[in-house]
Amino acid sequence: MAPTPQWVKDLKPSGPQGHELLSEERSKSNIAVDKLSLFMFGKQQIDRKQRILKILQNEKVFDKSQNYFAGRIDRFETALARAKRLRQLQVKHNWTQEDKFTANELISEPGPYGLHESMFLITLRDQGTPEQHEKFLKPAQDYEYIGCYAQTELGHGSNVRGLETTATWNAEDKTFIIHSPSLTASKWWIGSLGRTANHAVVMAQLIINGKPYGPHPFVVQIRDMKTHKPLQNVHIGDIGPKFGYNTMDNGFLLFNKFKVPHISMLARFSSVDPTTSKYLRPASPSLIYGTLTWVRSTIVLQAGGVLARGVTIATRYCAVRRQFQDRDSKDQTGENQVLNYTTVQIRLFTLLATTYALHFTGRGMMQLYEANQKKMSQDAGKASSTQRGAGPEETHSGSDLLADLHATSCGLKSLASSTAVDGLEVCRRACGGHGYSNFSGIGPWYADYLPTATWEGDNYMLTQQVARYLLKSARSVLKGNEPTNDTTYILSNFLKKSDMGAAFDILGKDEDLVAAFAWRSAFLTFEALKHRDEQKKAWNDLLVDFYRLSRAHSQYMVVKNFYEALNAPNVSDDLDTETRSLMHKLFRLYALHTLESEASEFYTSSAVTVRQIMLARTNAVMKLLEEIRPHAIKLVDAWDFPDWQMDSSLGRYDGKVYEDMFHRASELNPLNAITVDPYPNSPTLFKEDDSRQFKSKL
Repeated sequence: MAPTPQWVKDLKPSGPQGHELLSEERSKSNIAVDKLSLFMFGKQQIDRKQRILKILQNEKVFDKSQNYFAGRIDRFETALARAKRLRQLQVKHNWTQEDKFTANELISEPGPYGLHESMFLITLRDQGTPEQHEKFLKPAQDYEYIGCYAQTELGHGSNVRGLETTATWNAEDKTFIIHSPSLTASKWWIGSLGRTANHAVVMAQLIINGKPYGPHPFVVQIRDMKTHKPLQNVHIGDIGPKFGYNTMDNGFLLFNKFKVPHISMLARFSSVDPTTSKYLRPASPSLIYGTLTWVRSTIVLQAGGVLARGVTIATRYCAVRRQFQDRDSKDQTGENQVLNYTTVQIRLFTLLATTYALHFTGRGMMQLYEANQKKMSQDAGKASSTQRGAGPEETHSGSDLLADLHATSCGLKSLASSTAVDGLEVCRRACGGHGYSNFSGIGPWYADYLPTATWEGDNYMLTQQVARYLLKSARSVLKGNEPTNDTTYILSNFLKKSDMGAAFDILGKDEDLVAAFAWRSAFLTFEALKHRDEQKKAWNDLLVDFYRLSRAHSQYMVVKNFYEALNAPNVSDDLDTETRSLMHKLFRLYALHTLESEASEFYTSSAVTVRQIMLARTNAVMKLLEEIRPHAIKLVDAWDFPDWQMDSSLGRYDGKVYEDMFHRASELNPLNAITVDPYPNSPTLFKEDDSRQFKSKL
């Protein structure tokens, strides 16, 4: 490959330079970026990121220069090398779990240990007994056992109760027989399974004396500990290339009457007595889905940052990119910054507001999860009620923390991940033609995040869980039960005031904006209950209504969490007056834009008037875009993404967009090291191939 000539290296982009434009943008705002970052993440997390970033940048295996050029096998090989080195660094530097999580965020690619370090270890920890911790968790923490979480099957995903893999109790030799009775029983999409894991937590239908007891988790060795070959009567492999996520070895798994000992069934919440073959029921059937609840809660927590990365790239690039001339401007002579176009602002600034809304909602979600974990520890081993039926709906009224967490995690996982997925594509398109290049950093990030919309519960199917919980809560309120949580409170409040209607000042008061979202959620809940209980409509006929209901309730929770975060007692100490005012503008932009987008439901519920909706659209939102515009760059800066983490030409902090794109294309691209023979009558394909020089040094 011929080196880039010096005369090319000396060329500069025409017009104002990118670094000059971003410097000018930052000078327009008085926002203290460091303080805003501190408010969002805390000093400990910020310091942790800087400390770990320095370590990773000094390791050759983490060099990202070839990430966008390598093929599937090369990428997996590099990812495995990185995973091994990361574990070595964790031991060397005595990293905490938070340190390790930060390192993974900075590397920003799915790794072969991904499911081992999340769902496998979490399941062993939360659902295993002390004896099982000794046998399984300790070697797993030492990376002797490397595991995965084998739940999804070729024929079943979100419907966990429909899983086909069986675990039949054999009283004679005190074992469980794990079996795949059909092709569709094959475990499928299981991360870390394809080539890496030697153990799996297998979700299988427990059968005792011919009677099914539903899906339960079993720890199963699947590969030989020395040869790493599959054990007899176990068939495993990688499922092949995917739309993204190709550094992860998602796999398939089938069993042929494979025996595992009694201790393999994780027994903290439910167990089989080896002497009597009696089944001890869990405190709640939902306890066996504890790992999924953790994952969904984590998805909500991460969604804001996932979207913020795309918004940061697109906002910075649109401040550098100049296209066409503003014919109505008297001062402007050259081409206009793309970020000045309101059609760009309505897309990017509303998403910018959304990133902050999701961030504070994620923090609230994890607080709810941690509170539930404490309660679960207190309830472990208690007998459960047998009232829960096998159908899609629970008809007995009442609510508790676990039910609230389950519904909240389902609803917010659906809303947050869909919002992030859709938003990333909006960001990519806002970057115009260059957004289609991998160098933008958005496309590959989008492709790796995209499966989040369907795994750990399909985003449409999950909304049934939210509706079921809301209907149950509404029945409780109708019976006259006192409110026990926020959900039953807003339902009760709606019942008391529904006859007189609402009069929310959504344009003048932040608290009224929150109340309007609560009103709409309550209205849709009682409408759905009327269809179900009075009109006796079939569950399937109401699924579209349930989706809208779940979305409405989840949007209420996002608005509520954002509002409460900005009105917490410590905010005035952490943020200056101007920054607090700007954050409230972001709150109003998110809430009003969402309200305007869902206008028919707010109007139908009488939460707002048509006039208010029109004013929100034509006046309030457009005015907020104008007020946020000078601060846009600093607001994305506050997310504190290092350039190394984003690996983006378009999103560089210094604005050197075109220089970086050309450098990657001209000097880092292995295809440019190949000289082809283009003539159809020649059998030669490549005259010269020097591309190996670019292969990562592992």
